[in-house]
Amino acid sequence: MTTWVPRSCTLPTAEQPLRVAEFDALFAERLSETSRPDQLRLELVLAGGEGVEETVRDLVGRESGCCSFFTFTVHPGPERIRLDVEVDGAHETVLDALQERAAAAAGRDVP
Repeated sequence: MTTWVPRSCTLPTAEQPLRVAEFDALFAERLSETSRPDQLRLELVLAGGEGVEETVRDLVGRESGCCSFFTFTVHPGPERIRLDVEVDGAHETVLDALQERAAAAAGRDVP
């Protein structure tokens, strides 16, 4: 599995496994669908619930702070939350790895 923590990430190295574990837990508990509308955008559909939107916003807000090449857009809904993840062309492989990681954590094959 490809790593999705690129060298350009400013999160201290010791904290990176903790952040990855947070994403893994979110994907394992909440991921219901993934799609890749184009090579630089990944759509993740997460099961909603009490506090889930806030958790997602907090997590992607912190991730944006250390990996500014990510653009996260949260589309909340009553039963599901769609999370769009976009990158620039230089970070396409990071998005590939994030898609692989999400699928693995949710126990799915990459579409």
